[in-house]
Amino acid sequence: MRLLAISDTYIPADFMRDGLSELKEIGVDVEVRHWGHDSLIDLQQDNLAIESGGPEAVELPKSITQNLQSFDIVVVQFVPISRPFIEKAENLKLIGVLRGGAENIDVEFATQRNISVMNTPGRNARAVAECTIGMILAEIRNIARSHASLKSNNWQRSFPNSDAIPELCGKTVGLVGYGAVGRLVAGYLNAFESKIIAFDPYCTGNPAPAELVDLEFLMKNSDIVSMHARLTKESFHLIGEKELAMMKPTAVLVNTARSGLVDERALIKALEEKRIAGAALDVFDEEPLPTDHPFIRLQNATITAHLAGSTIDSFRNSPKLMAGHLRNCLCGREDIPVINGIKPSLKNTPERR
Repeated sequence: MRLLAISDTYIPADFMRDGLSELKEIGVDVEVRHWGHDSLIDLQQDNLAIESGGPEAVELPKSITQNLQSFDIVVVQFVPISRPFIEKAENLKLIGVLRGGAENIDVEFATQRNISVMNTPGRNARAVAECTIGMILAEIRNIARSHASLKSNNWQRSFPNSDAIPELCGKTVGLVGYGAVGRLVAGYLNAFESKIIAFDPYCTGNPAPAELVDLEFLMKNSDIVSMHARLTKESFHLIGEKELAMMKPTAVLVNTARSGLVDERALIKALEEKRIAGAALDVFDEEPLPTDHPFIRLQNATITAHLAGSTIDSFRNSPKLMAGHLRNCLCGREDIPVINGIKPSLKNTPERR
């Protein structure tokens, strides 16, 4: 059985080889090819193009798409797996994506061809959750603003929220989305002794330490609103002008998930008119941010360059997590994260001890 792993600038070839190496024990031959970019920004630009235009928006070099017919499994992170790619890979049975979303995969065509598509849920959940806590503290405690001011030789102690700088203890934090990231954030906030509420119509099981509420209640009662939902057609602009108008004037909105969850224009207007206290944002409708973008000049916004999920640990561990899922798949186990309902047709290869 042959597996093609396509590395990129974030998950380089050595991470792929090391992470997938255990599959050799069960008879999987791994070949690694690299999708090269001159910089991380170039990769991010391709990724944004794929997310908005689909997997055929970016063409892969022939060095990656040659001789695809011999592979049973393809594992990628950001590499687009389009209809032409799948057509060339005549014997493909499973596509593994090293992240939660599969926007870079033509899932519909893969499903038509009876090819399983498997993701890696929670692969950078801890990275995003830790960054979220940092973003919350940076915004409400003016950490980034004070840093920037001191770098400009300005000893500044007056900020937009100086009359009401809060502590997290006792404050209500509303989590919009309560999956892997949201639950980790809730655990961290619990240590701060915050009151945690969450909105997630898909949540099952015990939500502790959060209390599940509807979206309107969350928006009206939260001191901090933090976005952790998946971006779908249903959740696009989930937070718009109506929802922002529900927030307390002292409240802060944090988004380390997807920009499309929030109506960016409505948020800018709310910040400009100081109808909410502030925002902390790691994702934007246009990336990189244009030099004249309103978020750059707003004094009540903390902004970072889409780095919440980018840790060495999450990138190194992603192939290892996928290897575990593939091992379970090849050994006939059912607990594998297939996202398109197609049960993998790979042969059950006994493990060699």
